Amino acid sequence: MLNEFKAFIARGNVMDLAVGVIIGGAFGGIVKSLVDDVIMPIVGAVFGGFDFSNYFIGLSSNVNAQTLGAARQQGAVLAYGSFITVLINFLILAWIIFLMVKGVNTLQKQVDKQLKLKEENAAPAAPPADVALLTEIRDLLAKRPA
Repeated sequence: MLNEFKAFIARGNVMDLAVGVIIGGAFGGIVKSLVDDVIMPIVGAVFGGFDFSNYFIGLSSNVNAQTLGAARQQGAVLAYGSFITVLINFLILAWIIFLMVKGVNTLQKQVDKQLKLKEENAAPAAPPADVALLTEIRDLLAKRPA
């Protein structure tokens, strides 16, 4: 069982997946910082101090705080501002992934086109030695008088 587990882990797909998950986690942090530290302040400046982070609805009469953190300490809240921020994070991440996949597809089409041109321009391969010998024997027999 241990050998099977080693073979499973050593497969390229598992290692590729592990690397992808790690890089994806780090990339998620970059996108979160981009949204929180770059995009949202610009949106706030354009819309006059618009800040999604403290948009919430108190779900109990005890909630009367002005900030989300304080409101959460007072009771249950519906933090739709946080949801909007996460949604923006998702849309940016999806857009970046779309652009990456589109770039890879374009590159793959160029590579396929170059390979196809090489195949078309390549000289036809010589037949194997046994086929060439049989062809020569056939031609000699055809020339022989009956």
